[in-house]
Amino acid sequence: MRFDWLLRESGNIANLFLWHVGLSVIPVIAALILSLPLGWLAHKSGLFKSAILGVAGLLYTIPSLALFVLLPLVLHTKILDPLNVVVALTVYSLALLVRTVSDGLGAVPPDTLQAATAMGYRSFQRFFLVELPIAVPVIAAGLRVALVSNVSIVSVAALIGTPQLGLLFTQGLQLRFVTPLIAGIVLCLLLAVVLDCLVILLNRWLTPWRPRKV
Repeated sequence: MRFDWLLRESGNIANLFLWHVGLSVIPVIAALILSLPLGWLAHKSGLFKSAILGVAGLLYTIPSLALFVLLPLVLHTKILDPLNVVVALTVYSLALLVRTVSDGLGAVPPDTLQAATAMGYRSFQRFFLVELPIAVPVIAAGLRVALVSNVSIVSVAALIGTPQLGLLFTQGLQLRFVTPLIAGIVLCLLLAVVLDCLVILLNRWLTPWRPRKV
């Protein structure tokens, strides 16, 4: 382990870390926004549920490297454009979160929905004020999986030259130098743990009525 190399390359490593954070988090935010209406539609409509969840499942089976290479042809972007990675990871995150949102909304007790309707809540109000808050724990579990998965998948984009921590892996392998490899692994693990903890804290903040473990 060469600590002098880490000190010398600290600025570059910090820049790659920030890129990794952005490429991991932005797709999940975009996918969450898209998954709410799609998950609601899948939950409400038996006709569309199988189709939506089926397509989502198929999208998740596409190899990440193949998608990174294919998207520039579809989006007319350059192969090194980070937009390709953002779109690809949005697709993967959406595939996960659509089912999660649908399952979360399906877990809302029917008695609760009936009570909300009896109190005069309209469909729009009931969704945002009753169904969605109750579904938060299930959705948060999906967010945790999506974020941790993205932290890992982003590294694959190093093979096409996109700036992020995965470049430390390719650099270490090419130079047969273990320090970049260890630095990349540690920072990826640290990022995954931090993002996971942030979602846990957000879930607790959004659901203050739920009992806490001692």
